[in-house]
Amino acid sequence: MRSSRPAAAWRRPRRSRPRSRSSGTPPTTSAWRQRPTPSRCTRRESCWRRGTWTATCTWLLTVAKDKAVHVLAVEDGRLETRIAKAHGAALNCVLPVDQHLLATGDDNGELKVWDLRKGGAVLEARQHEEYISAMAVDGAGKILLTASGDGTMGVFNIKRRRFELLSEPQSGDLTSVVLLKRGKKVACGSSEGTIYLFNWNGFGATSDRFSLRAESVDCMVPITESIVCTGSLDGVIRAVNILPNRVLGCVGQHLGEPIEQLAVAPGGQLLASCAHDQKVKFWDISSLGSMVVDEYRKKKKRGGPLKALSSKAAGSGEDFFADLREEQEATAEAATGSDSDDSD
Repeated sequence: MRSSRPAAAWRRPRRSRPRSRSSGTPPTTSAWRQRPTPSRCTRRESCWRRGTWTATCTWLLTVAKDKAVHVLAVEDGRLETRIAKAHGAALNCVLPVDQHLLATGDDNGELKVWDLRKGGAVLEARQHEEYISAMAVDGAGKILLTASGDGTMGVFNIKRRRFELLSEPQSGDLTSVVLLKRGKKVACGSSEGTIYLFNWNGFGATSDRFSLRAESVDCMVPITESIVCTGSLDGVIRAVNILPNRVLGCVGQHLGEPIEQLAVAPGGQLLASCAHDQKVKFWDISSLGSMVVDEYRKKKKRGGPLKALSSKAAGSGEDFFADLREEQEATAEAATGSDSDDSD
């Protein structure tokens, strides 16, 4: 059951059309930002949406549009477990809680926690009004946090199998959620390009917010206890320090392509990114672990290029789109190269 809340203080007007991240037709209302439509899979009803590894990298968990959950053995690719029709709507995210428990969220805002030993759900709750975009769990595996398209963060107690509370709704969809500062802070990215910060045990309202001057924060991963990397619609991967709040620079980019997911390799030396260009890229983030951010904020020219934090990152030159023009010029030269040689 939903918690009793004053409608005026907590409930925001429902948008005319909820967003589906897999929809082939972008929403037409002005409240939604149109995204490039990704290529469709060949089997429409089983489009793979999200996958993640368990902590030991023994199992691969995947969810899809067909509402099924798959658990695959990494070593030989064997299908270990399949939960058919796990939800009533298409699944959007999955998170391993421990070696036996996993959590799933769907497009209708329903959360389920599954115990693979029992073969069924041990917690079911539908507190969000729109899709669940991301989840995170504390180190003890007790508290599960969810980010939703309705702009709220949900708090669920896995040990007691119950819903705790919803945060105040924020502007825009909440697209990601991570724990920082040794579990004392929670950061949520939004579709408006803002990172919202919550204190642990103070989930009802934000303690701080930080606007990145980016189109969006579509995905976010922690690198250290204070630094996160974010992916945006503009295709730029930004390194951001939390408290003090600073954009440190550009780690990498997918030029002009919205970034869908980020992941840190074991050891924390490489960052993997994937975007609508259907490429997986790897970026050197070894320097981020040793970065120290001063409390003193230096004056910076607004609109200036981001500092390049890797050799492949944009922002070190005077023009962000220089690499794109170089690629176009190289393609044009290759197409007309034989004619030029003949004329010479």
